[in-house]
Amino acid sequence: MNGAVENLRHEFAGLRTGRASPTLLDPITVEVYGASMPINQVGSISVPEPRMLSVSVWDRGSVSAVEKAIRNSGLGVNPVVDGTLIRIPIPELNQERRQEMVKLASKYTEQARVAVRNVRRDGMEQLKKLEKDGKISEDDHKIYADEVQSLTDKAIAAIDASLTSKEKEILQV
Repeated sequence: MNGAVENLRHEFAGLRTGRASPTLLDPITVEVYGASMPINQVGSISVPEPRMLSVSVWDRGSVSAVEKAIRNSGLGVNPVVDGTLIRIPIPELNQERRQEMVKLASKYTEQARVAVRNVRRDGMEQLKKLEKDGKISEDDHKIYADEVQSLTDKAIAAIDASLTSKEKEILQV
C-alpha cells in the first residue's frame, strides 16, 4: 500500500505545474542503441532557469532520438536542439491545460486507490486461507482483518490528501 502511495507521489512529481522540474521528464523513454531507456540514462537534466529545462545528451548520435521522444511525450513542450544540448522552454499553463492536468491527476489517484484495494483483497484472502488451514483462530482473523482495513483507510486518506494538494498546486495561477 505504501508502494502505491509512493508511486502516486512520483507520478505527481512529473505533472507540470508551470515550473520547471527535472522530474517532469522522468516518464519519457528514448529509443537508443536498440533499447528503450529512461531519458536520465542518455543525458543529464538540469534547470538553468525557472521556466527552462535542459538536457545535455552524452552521445551526439542520440540527440535526435531524445528530441523526438520529448516532442512526442505529450507534455506540450517544444524542445530546441543546440549541438548536444536540448533546451526545453516550459510554457505558461492556460486554464484549459490546468483542467486537463487535474483530470490526469485524478486518473493517477484512481489507479493508486485500485492498487491499494488489490493489496487489501490479497491480504483478506490470505487471512481466510490461514483461518481455513487452522493456522489462526476466527478471533485472530477478525483482528487482522480490522487491521488490514485500518491500513487501507490510512493509505486511501494519504492518496486523497495528495490529490487535494496537487489540485491546489496545479490550479494556482
